[in-house]
Amino acid sequence: MTRPAVAPLTVLVVDDYPDGLELVTTYLTFRGFRVHTATSGEEAIAVARAAMPHVVLMDLTMPSIDGWQATRILKGDPQTRGIHVIAVTAHALPDEVESARRAGCEGVISMPFDLATLADALPRFLVHGPSALDVPGLSAGMPPAALRRRNAEGV
Repeated sequence: MTRPAVAPLTVLVVDDYPDGLELVTTYLTFRGFRVHTATSGEEAIAVARAAMPHVVLMDLTMPSIDGWQATRILKGDPQTRGIHVIAVTAHALPDEVESARRAGCEGVISMPFDLATLADALPRFLVHGPSALDVPGLSAGMPPAALRRRNAEGV
């Protein structure tokens, strides 16, 4: 029996840190994702409009237009509002997680994260939403008490 061909998921990876951008892009490409990149909020908006990815992995802390503002712009545009945005941050404090969600991010991933776990979770995220990111290795979607405990323990 032949399985029907499934188009690869398209992911836009946004990060102003070149090494992080290359690492995530290379791994997701290896795993069969179609990957576009952007190094700024302005570029992320332009690439998202042109490529219409399934998911944007959005670095929150960037100069000029940051990830929060870029997400608000994408979610406010009828053309791009349906694109799923996952915030990627090294500062997964409760206030930042809540700010990302208020900006329109449907999920939050805390750095460092496991690339294999991310690649496995992205297709599930499109079907099940943020709960698909609630797995060890991604630290997403933790309730504020768990985030405070995790940060206090230095994990």
